[in-house]
Amino acid sequence: MADRSISEFKPEIQETFQDGFGLKTIIAALFIGFIMLPGAIYLGLITGGGLGGAAQWVTVILLVEIAKRSFVPLKKQEIYILYILAGSLVGGIMVLGTAGLTLSGGAFGELIWRQYYIQSHYAQSFGISDKIPAWAVPPVNSEALVKRTFFHHDWIKPVVIIIVFAFLIRITQFTLGYVLFRITNDREKLSFPMAPVASEGATALAEASGKSESWRWRIFSISAMIGIIYGAFYVVIPTVTGLLMTKPLQLIPIPWVDFTSQIGAKAPACMLGLMTELGIILTGFVLPFWVVVGSITSSILAQCITNPILYHAHIIKNWQPGMSVVPTSIATSMDFWINAIIGGGICVGLLGIWKTITSRRAFSLKKQRQITKEILPEGRGDYPIFIALGLWLVATISFIFITHILVPEFPVIIFILFGFILTPFLSYTSARMYGITGVATGVSFPLVREASFIFSGYRGAGIWFSPVPYFDVGGMTQGFKQLELTRTRFTSWYKAEFTALVIMLFCSFLFWSIIWHISPIPSSTYPFVQKIWPLNAITQSLWISSTLGESGTTYMVKAIKPLYFLSFAAGGIVLNIILGLLSMPVAFFYGLIGGISMWPHYTIPLFIGAMLGRFYFAKKFGRETWRRYTPIILAGYTCGVGLIGMVSIAVALIAKTIYQIVF
Repeated sequence: MADRSISEFKPEIQETFQDGFGLKTIIAALFIGFIMLPGAIYLGLITGGGLGGAAQWVTVILLVEIAKRSFVPLKKQEIYILYILAGSLVGGIMVLGTAGLTLSGGAFGELIWRQYYIQSHYAQSFGISDKIPAWAVPPVNSEALVKRTFFHHDWIKPVVIIIVFAFLIRITQFTLGYVLFRITNDREKLSFPMAPVASEGATALAEASGKSESWRWRIFSISAMIGIIYGAFYVVIPTVTGLLMTKPLQLIPIPWVDFTSQIGAKAPACMLGLMTELGIILTGFVLPFWVVVGSITSSILAQCITNPILYHAHIIKNWQPGMSVVPTSIATSMDFWINAIIGGGICVGLLGIWKTITSRRAFSLKKQRQITKEILPEGRGDYPIFIALGLWLVATISFIFITHILVPEFPVIIFILFGFILTPFLSYTSARMYGITGVATGVSFPLVREASFIFSGYRGAGIWFSPVPYFDVGGMTQGFKQLELTRTRFTSWYKAEFTALVIMLFCSFLFWSIIWHISPIPSSTYPFVQKIWPLNAITQSLWISSTLGESGTTYMVKAIKPLYFLSFAAGGIVLNIILGLLSMPVAFFYGLIGGISMWPHYTIPLFIGAMLGRFYFAKKFGRETWRRYTPIILAGYTCGVGLIGMVSIAVALIAKTIYQIVF
């Protein structure tokens, strides 16, 4: 492979843009919704994970094989639309106020969480259950909860709000996300290093579909086999043995090997371990080398070296000997590092805004318009930015109006601040991180939403369940970039996404209803949620109680220290200037910022992958050739793990169904 001519790897920049949406896409969406969505729900309840790449790559591969046997080849544009459509259908949703709880299985997973929370011991002991409004979830004594069914009039308002919210958020994503793409890609010329992963995978499968297999398909298939073999040990054995034994057999510890509790006696609050997922090492192949170096540098400095110092200085106070990585992370974050994350986000956002302002000084407004017009690829699916901004304005005003109707006591000015100031600011910050590093890890403004609720003077629980217009749509820029790389019209994504939304809402409603009716959620039938959801319920209770005048207010307020996060923001700007004077790569700085919040468990294997790629494989195959290989290797591996994971999930679902029928 190393001897292959480099000319083979030249991107096809002259290829015209084509539509990737059609009847095949609709059939694929139905397949995912009715076949894979229940698997995603089940896997999330059992293990806490979703199907991830399984739903996306398995769907694509199945349709490619069907197309080949039907002599109907799939274009790479169609394959990529299928890929993102699958992710949209079974992707996880973040439950607000629960310290990062993510549920797979569509929009109605949010309502399943709410039915548990309102009935939980924690909501009742904090005096919250009777204060949650009926538009969020039926009251505790409702027949809808007692009989475990969505087919009840008490669910009408929550369901309608969920559906309206789903449509409005997509309008926000596609409009503001498009504007940010035009800024970061067309004007700032950012590289988006992770964008080729999906686009190269789609190209490889398109070549296989047309029976013109090349180096892409060979690399993809070899990587997929690696994923299948590793997944057999990592996924299949624990899943199958879990059906036969009280405790599943794990030949490879899932998801990490953790040394935090063992080294705590000598290095208090130090977090150390290794993620056991091979895909993290492969991700190190793809990410820019200096991003990885920056990430591991700040991660080790923060979590392994600084934490013990902060503990002995009595700044970290909530850590206790014997804590594993999860409680240690929570304790150290709430005592100190949450302020560093906030400060880092502010720093990156301010630097991005400053760069945009200074770059505009170099051109007159007229010249900018001429340049922008010239660089827009023909047929890409672009439309005037003012139309995108107008649609985003309408969606944001709708969010504010609906939320004000639901929670009229809450100050409207805060909704306006969220919708028109913080959302664009956070999204632009995130978009720049995607454009420079490929990920947006650690770049966010956590607790801003919660802090605004606490200090607003509002008293009640409804605001915690309302669709406040505070979003990060920066990741959409990477999606648009992938469309550009696969030469797919942007309009294909719009049509596919709203088609998938309708199917997702129906299938999510259907399958969550069935699974919830079979057995309570959580219960012993679903071990992951039975162990984890109570911890999330405690967190949400602390937050909600802070606006009720009850316990929890002092603790949450003390976690956010303006002096700390403003110091971090100022320090980040100074560090950026120093690194610039030293001619260090800008990616190193963004890696430092993002790595502050990352566990060494993740950054160490990431660094191993980066070192192997740069100093072994790049020399073996040639730097340019290796650069072309890496995204396909990662995509193929993800596909392989997804395939073997789907097999194990199918076995588990069949076994569980037989058990329910017999007993």
